[in-house]
Amino acid sequence: MGNMATLLARTAALALIAGLLPQASSAQNDSGLSPTLANIKRTHVVRLGYRESSPPFSFLDQANRPIGYSLELCEAIVDEIGVEVDDANLKIDYVKVTSETRIPAVLDNKIDLECGSTTANAERARRVAFSPLIFVAGTKLMVPKAAAVSGIADLKGKTIVVTKGTTNEQAIQAADKKFSLGLKIVTADDHEQSYQMLVDGKADAFATDDILLYGLIARHKAQDKFKVVGDYLSYDPYGIMFRKGEPQLSSLVERTFRKLATNHDLIPLYQKWFTQRLPTGERMGVPISPQLEESFKVLDDSQGAN
Repeated sequence: MGNMATLLARTAALALIAGLLPQASSAQNDSGLSPTLANIKRTHVVRLGYRESSPPFSFLDQANRPIGYSLELCEAIVDEIGVEVDDANLKIDYVKVTSETRIPAVLDNKIDLECGSTTANAERARRVAFSPLIFVAGTKLMVPKAAAVSGIADLKGKTIVVTKGTTNEQAIQAADKKFSLGLKIVTADDHEQSYQMLVDGKADAFATDDILLYGLIARHKAQDKFKVVGDYLSYDPYGIMFRKGEPQLSSLVERTFRKLATNHDLIPLYQKWFTQRLPTGERMGVPISPQLEESFKVLDDSQGAN
């Protein structure tokens, strides 16, 4: 397991970092800054895209303020941006996005960083850039605890809800075709609405990344109502998303992660959101995976080699 975890982690970390290496260079303005950084310097604002219901990555606290693991990583990037543009008092503007609107929000310059639960895959990397790995997840199923369901094959002819614009939707469509299940696949706008469809009996299962399912169960204190089942139907490495074609921004994001890794801040940050009690009261209880721990070490090792 150790060798396999190391291989997976190095492959994932290198693949994501590869997406950060200089692409087609974009025009620099008179200040020598790339477009995103020049705009931030001019407006003194960094726009962070957040999700309302992706605990513990990006969600709302009791006062409806955006919080989470991904947002805290983005706030570290904002600190580094402040150094780069020589402005120690940058303001953060939090902009709500959904699974469906998050990529357009980056492409259409509505946000500067997307701080959610976004899978970094090759298809998306053709359009946007990603930070180094922040988490490894995979598609699983949430079903009622009393249901005689241990995997997707037990849902033949049943209704599965997925959230629009997610890789999970593709994973379920692929499984449906592969196993000839005749599934009825329905969609909702965000994870909370998908969860509610399951609660209301409008779907027999909700398919998304396992960590998000555990987060929703914890948040709703629904451990006695729902369970997470099945083999992984996809492999989903998460990253912070931002605009492609800006090598200066890419280098800055990677530099932020290397500093966090070198200062040994990444694992304590993970533990704060995944193993300790959340500000909203619940506890995820999800220890760090060997793959993620190794990828953090890879960042630290790389710093030492420079």
